[in-house]
Amino acid sequence: MTKSSFHEPVMLRETVDSLSCRPGGVYFDGTLGGGGHAYEILVKTAPDGILVGVDRDSDALSEARRRLKAFKNRALIVKGNFADIRNILLELGIERVNGILLDLGVSSHQFDTADRGFVFSLDAPLDMRMDQENGLTAFDIVNGFPEEKLKKIIKDYGEEMMPGRIVRAISERRKLSPIRTTGELAAIIAGALPGRLKKKRIHPATKTFQALRIAVNNELTNLHNAIEDGIDMLEKEGRFSVISFHSLEDRMVKGLFRSWEKGCICPPDFPVCCCDRKSKLKVPVRRAVMPEEAEIASNPRARSARLRTAVRI
Repeated sequence: MTKSSFHEPVMLRETVDSLSCRPGGVYFDGTLGGGGHAYEILVKTAPDGILVGVDRDSDALSEARRRLKAFKNRALIVKGNFADIRNILLELGIERVNGILLDLGVSSHQFDTADRGFVFSLDAPLDMRMDQENGLTAFDIVNGFPEEKLKKIIKDYGEEMMPGRIVRAISERRKLSPIRTTGELAAIIAGALPGRLKKKRIHPATKTFQALRIAVNNELTNLHNAIEDGIDMLEKEGRFSVISFHSLEDRMVKGLFRSWEKGCICPPDFPVCCCDRKSKLKVPVRRAVMPEEAEIASNPRARSARLRTAVRI
């Protein structure tokens, strides 16, 4: 595998193995990034396997094209949103695939590029867009959303226990002048929370920053749509693997996989099924796969990763 400083793929071996890659297969990588997982998938599917790689980030697409250049027309690279999986594949003339991979979250490149505004450790404009052609930014949300809507975002997407304190502090501050940078926002959040919370291992702004990123990029809705449509694009015995990095994502993946494994959604007291909803998946391993200690030691950002896989029936 060619090395790249752009992004270190998480659980590379476990992920590629989960897809049961085979020569001649067709695979969809909806979070192409720098092409780390895609590279190994293309190696495993040689000489004639196809990889459709999708990403919203133009920087990622440029890196992936460079990294996957040797595979020529076996790597089909598309700028887009994985939520549009059905349309993307059909426009390429592909009706079914043998595997789907979604590696959720933010790439190392996005984290480490200051002007993208994903982290508070690098003072930068409040942006957080994965697709920089998208209009909505974190600045727009922080400075323009009504207090109740902003509170709901921080509570629901950040699972923050004290969203009211944070929103009141933001509201008072933005009355004076717009909050423009990640550093400004992080300081406001830290000042709004009790001192005991500032002594914890994670920065007090961590959950709010997660919430804003999810809202800016519509991450949970996109994930839901990608799983629902992606299941129907899988061949029989095709595999769907998702790497998540926080509990909201992991719960959604787990819930949707198990829902489509069960099929019927009728109330348990119904004597017969009335919904006619059929099972589409089986979940071969109940517990999420987690990175090994050695990987966490070499790449601390992997520590929260969870890999789940379902198989089309």
